[in-house]
Amino acid sequence: MRTTITLPDPLLRTAKRRAADLHVTLSEVIEDALRASFFRAASQAVPPFQLHTVHGRLVQPGLDLDRTSALLALDDELQFNPQGQGNN
Repeated sequence: MRTTITLPDPLLRTAKRRAADLHVTLSEVIEDALRASFFRAASQAVPPFQLHTVHGRLVQPGLDLDRTSALLALDDELQFNPQGQGNN
């Protein structure tokens, strides 16, 4: 298919030089550049969000998840008391 595009002169000169260096046509250089650009854009797409859930008891009864200080205290107890025996 034929089409007309407008390119800045320096870009066109660079593309023509690349075509000559590679012994291919200007059209092939432009086609390869477009394909590479489209591939990069597709590979940089953000993956869909996936929610991971678990079953079982993960939160201690009576722990207020709205109080971050309680969460930090529990984390410290678990880290520094490996048997999980807190002072509750």
